[in-house]
Amino acid sequence: MYLFLGGDITIRSDDVIGIFDIEECSTSRTTADFLNASAARLQIVNISDNMPKSFIVTSNKTYISNVSHNTIRKRKAF
Repeated sequence: MYLFLGGDITIRSDDVIGIFDIEECSTSRTTADFLNASAARLQIVNISDNMPKSFIVTSNKTYISNVSHNTIRKRKAF
């Protein structure tokens, strides 16, 4: 099964580790460290044309999306 993240990006839903609200998580030092480390390893894919609302962690990349985490979660059967 596949999951549409926004823009032209569709990923395998089996690869998803977590879907997070970027605003809610941005105050956490742990989240900041994770995103910085992912960026340093060139594993961040920014698919957001506007203000980012969520980030999706997969087995090999982290996607930054302007689609809300609730909307993406509704698209995926957990």
